[in-house]
Amino acid sequence: MTEKAYALPGTVYFDLAPVAGGEPYRIFLFTPKGELPAAGWPLLVMTDGNATFPFAFASMVTQAPYPTGTNVDWGVIAAIGYPSDEPYDALRRAWDLGPPPIKSYPPYFEGGPPVRIGGTGDLLDFIESQLFPRLDEMVRTDATRRSLFGHSFGGLFTLYALFERPGLFANWIAASPTIYWEGSEILNNEASRKRIAGPAAFLHLSAGEYEGDRLAPFQYRNDDAASRLEKRKTERTAALAQEMAIRLNGPETGIRTQFELFAGQTHMSVLGPAVNRAVSIAFESGVAQGI
Repeated sequence: MTEKAYALPGTVYFDLAPVAGGEPYRIFLFTPKGELPAAGWPLLVMTDGNATFPFAFASMVTQAPYPTGTNVDWGVIAAIGYPSDEPYDALRRAWDLGPPPIKSYPPYFEGGPPVRIGGTGDLLDFIESQLFPRLDEMVRTDATRRSLFGHSFGGLFTLYALFERPGLFANWIAASPTIYWEGSEILNNEASRKRIAGPAAFLHLSAGEYEGDRLAPFQYRNDDAASRLEKRKTERTAALAQEMAIRLNGPETGIRTQFELFAGQTHMSVLGPAVNRAVSIAFESGVAQGI
């Protein structure tokens, strides 16, 4: 028996370097085979693509064939990752997803490079001026049905993008956003956010059940249970996300919001359910939308 490498059907990847300079991004792309909708395919853009793309692909191909049972139709998935076989590139994602102001932190490991944040504007420029045009060369998408998903630092990036460039996407999906980061600096962006013209944007905020004042049952057996619990209480990931959802929801903000708590999930295990929810939001069935 000969072993062969397995590829996800209907997917490709390509590397795209920023015109402003710097290392390339790896774009993981899924394009449906079916009949192109009149307005083009809906589009889901994701951060941390190496980690998130497989979840999104599986969610799409298992649900889209049965829209009356799942409320999910076909669409295009473009996940922004890095030229690596690892699920995360810690240094690059810190710069790409950590909002301004630009700051440096000690290395992740002794002798390593410093960790820098503040490059979110550069990544937004890349999405708007390079990724969208490149995708337009490959497949027609519906500019009115674009969605952005991010988890953790990616969730923080999603919020920053909403507050700074609200016209880029219609749906904004922020899972376990690190709102607490740098003394909740993102709340300053919220307070000075650019107003949304046209239809209201939709913001979905979520977190795992064990991202608050309780640990998962198994975590209490770990040696670091006490310090981990104190850290969770300080971060208040779930509470801050829910508070933001309540605060931003309404016609005066131009934003419709929803908060969802995923039962039984931790900060990392919530990724699968959160991506599945992103797929259901980005590719909501046309039957349900009345189109």
